[in-house]
Amino acid sequence: EHSSARLERFLQLGAEDNIQVANLTNSAQYFHILRRQMMREFRKPLVLMTPKSMLRLDVAASKLSDFTDGRFREVFDGTESLNCKREDVTRIIFSSGKVFHDLIKFRDENQISRTAFVRVEQLYPLHEKAIKAAIAEYPKAKKFVWCQEEPENMGAWRYIAPHLRHLAGQSPFSSGPAESAGTAAGPETGAAPAHEQPA
Repeated sequence: EHSSARLERFLQLGAEDNIQVANLTNSAQYFHILRRQMMREFRKPLVLMTPKSMLRLDVAASKLSDFTDGRFREVFDGTESLNCKREDVTRIIFSSGKVFHDLIKFRDENQISRTAFVRVEQLYPLHEKAIKAAIAEYPKAKKFVWCQEEPENMGAWRYIAPHLRHLAGQSPFSSGPAESAGTAAGPETGAAPAHEQPA
């Protein structure tokens, strides 16, 4: 389907491993998840968040060996993108999809270190053991952050926050935009004075 997908709605539909929801970061991951979908002995719906901007994003390209030798990975523990020693990491930023590339670009431009970037490629069903193993890679990490482009009441935040709280042993921070205005079914406020106020 080609539409403005709402990730949070698909995550709300997930129960008893009835669907798969993923937000991937590179071309090899797309290849391997589609291959896995066709090679499995069972069929379950697969929902992929695929922004068009990823098609032209050079950093989202993969090496040929990633296609031939690799496999689909539900979680990347961040060791492949570190710019410091694993033992020096004090903060872990979790993300999913294209925003990972934006974070790495911001990190490099601002010379930020001591931060690991864990990519959660498959959001549902969530591979909790892999996330726990990723956290264990960084024994000095004390701050945990979920980063997304969407406001807090959209995207994966409300789904992932309780899982990260359980796995990290503390509440994660959200670095996405504040909640969008209201939770009404439509965009209208229902009051002319409120509608006329600037956002």
